[in-house]
Amino acid sequence: MHRSDSRRSHRLGDQVMREVATMLIEDVSDPRIEMVTVSGVRMNKDLSIAEILYTIPGGEEAQKDAAKGLRKAAGFMRSLLGRRLRSKFVPELRFVYDSYLEDMVYDHPQNND
Repeated sequence: MHRSDSRRSHRLGDQVMREVATMLIEDVSDPRIEMVTVSGVRMNKDLSIAEILYTIPGGEEAQKDAAKGLRKAAGFMRSLLGRRLRSKFVPELRFVYDSYLEDMVYDHPQNND
């Protein structure tokens, strides 16, 4: 996905991030995604796709369950997002697991020498 660095895409990405995080807390009742935390949003150049980066504690099994739950809830969340955004269109929501923190902790352990 080609990302956009325009001010408009950052503004829309921030708004999508806030709304999706709120929806996960208030509107979606799937137990598989109760512990999901939204860590960022990347918009493509034409703002038609929002890649939502998320984390979840609990290992690989929790990650797989969360991915299934998020895929199932994506359409519902997009319809809610359409009502909340002041935009002519609503981006497609794609959820991507964010392994940045895990990579930092496990790939670069502290040296105790």
